Amino acid sequence: MRYNELEHLSKPHFKRLCGVSRETFGEMVEVLRPQLDRQGQRGGQAKLSVEDQLLVALEYWREYRSQFHIGVSWGVHETTVGRIVRKVEDLLVKCGKFRLPSQRQLYQLG
Repeated sequence: MRYNELEHLSKPHFKRLCGVSRETFGEMVEVLRPQLDRQGQRGGQAKLSVEDQLLVALEYWREYRSQFHIGVSWGVHETTVGRIVRKVEDLLVKCGKFRLPSQRQLYQLG
């Protein structure tokens, strides 16, 4: 489901579907856009928008679907899904605004 198809969802339903709030999603897009937006640049153009690439990564992390299945859903090859997930993850971690708690912290919370 493309990002433009999610705009009608309420805030709770958006978070339920994506795993992050609209505000957090917007912050993530701001971090990713300078690196992932290929509009007007030389070389191959991305088939998916920055928002859609973020949705691909969130879908992979949240639903534990295989890259092949996600690729079929989005109309891209499974290696492209792997590249998108890796790029998105690296950029979000590198910016320092987003992180997951360590395994030890997760264990202590549970």
